[in-house]
Amino acid sequence: DNCGVTSFTSSHNSGATFPIGTTTVTYTAVDAAGNSVQCSFDVTITDDDNPVISGCPSNISQGTDASGCNAVVNWTAPTAADNCGVTSFTSSHNSGATFPIGTTTVTYTAVDAAGNSVQCSFDVTITDDDNPVISGCPSNISQGTDASGCNAVVNWTAPTAADNCGVTSFTSSHNPGATFPI
Repeated sequence: DNCGVTSFTSSHNSGATFPIGTTTVTYTAVDAAGNSVQCSFDVTITDDDNPVISGCPSNISQGTDASGCNAVVNWTAPTAADNCGVTSFTSSHNSGATFPIGTTTVTYTAVDAAGNSVQCSFDVTITDDDNPVISGCPSNISQGTDASGCNAVVNWTAPTAADNCGVTSFTSSHNPGATFPI
């Protein structure tokens, strides 16, 4: 000032910490006569940092449960953090869910208040590793020939088959009532 500056103030100092959003910084100069002038500028802070997901599980492979053609799968859920706070942390499947045979991708998504997001994924693969079960298999049968020839018709109760994922084929080399040679 041509007559000297008596006061020079600022609403914020260089090196100050600013919150997310727009903050106006104003400098005010006052001279001895009380004349003043201001200059202002805006400092805009944006959250451009994605959240971080820690502890994303590795791929999981597991056989079916004996009681069904699927499997209950458990894992330790990951965690999410963000410098400005996580507003949403979701998963396509939760630990303890039942998965069908095949491969299912599980995806966790973390979102912060600014809409920044990050995902982590892993595969859950379920295989049918249970053999079918045959029930009621007859014991060995010994029988004499029929009176009319050198062979015999033999009858038995056919066994049954079951499997946790369904039996697709159940065959026999001979059927009850077949004729057997000596």
